[in-house]
Amino acid sequence: MTIEVNKTLLLIVDVQNDFCPGGALAVNDGDKIIGPINSLSKVLTDCGGKVAAVQDWHPQNHVSFASTHKNKTPGETIDTNLVKGQTLWPDHCVQGTGGSEFHKDLDTKPITWILRKGTNPNLDSYSAFFENDRKTSTGLEALVKFLGIDTVIIGGLATDYCIFYSAVDARQLGLKTIVVTDAVAGVNYPEGSVEKSIATMKAQGVDFISSSDLLKNIRT
Repeated sequence: MTIEVNKTLLLIVDVQNDFCPGGALAVNDGDKIIGPINSLSKVLTDCGGKVAAVQDWHPQNHVSFASTHKNKTPGETIDTNLVKGQTLWPDHCVQGTGGSEFHKDLDTKPITWILRKGTNPNLDSYSAFFENDRKTSTGLEALVKFLGIDTVIIGGLATDYCIFYSAVDARQLGLKTIVVTDAVAGVNYPEGSVEKSIATMKAQGVDFISSSDLLKNIRT
């Protein structure tokens, strides 16, 4: 595989304390993806590539929080004014809290752009490109076009939610899209969702490549 580094963006998705072990909505072994991400971001930027990161950044009483709704528990789904089938979660990544911060082991020095999603109290956002109404842009599409990016490499959390939606949207926007196999981890809720999401991404033309194989290509 040939990667034109100056047209490549590494997109780091939601590597935040609340999604890592000990957090409010922890992904099993979510912190183990950080090493591969750090290696990729350093090598990519050293070679002229670009790095952006996305954060979940919810206000208190966000529509996706089960606690916002009377007699609702995490895992239930509701219809909102903007979205049908909104999954409810524990409170997480509340703006300005420790849970919303990047994990301490994530090397943020190579990151040039940080975009925040889920800031509207009435609208959740899984994709790094579009919020869950599938119309409201996060601004990432405009950034990618401005930078002349044609390839997006994705790592972060979680495989079956924010990685899935981000990767599928990237493909639909015409971008070559690579998910780094050892730089993602999934929630697997409901059971089987990780396997299903990977199959769907592959069917959409998303490539799955290990960080070690990518590093070989970036260096050459």
